[in-house]
Amino acid sequence: MIEVRQTGAFRKWYQTLQDRRAAKKIAQRITRIEAGLMGDAKYFDGIGELKIDFGPGYRVYFVQRGSVIIVWRRQVLASAGHQSRQGIGRGALNGFRNLSIRPS
Repeated sequence: MIEVRQTGAFRKWYQTLQDRRAAKKIAQRITRIEAGLMGDAKYFDGIGELKIDFGPGYRVYFVQRGSVIIVWRRQVLASAGHQSRQGIGRGALNGFRNLSIRPS
């Protein structure tokens, strides 16, 4: 079993997400991760990316430390245009450096 922790910033964003169907899709994805089902997660520079292909498209970024996954960053794709993973990765990598596992 995997323990999923959410940063305060992610939790605040999620709780204020107006699209309840999108929120449900994100919650379902996190539940599957807790069960050990990572799905189509992609990894770059130690950061995982989950694609939630619903609505405008959502990306949830996480890091894994042993059996703990920390969900800490999200991105909403505003258009169907091409997104530069390298640009997304740099921003995610900057935040990743500041994460640590604390008792929940």
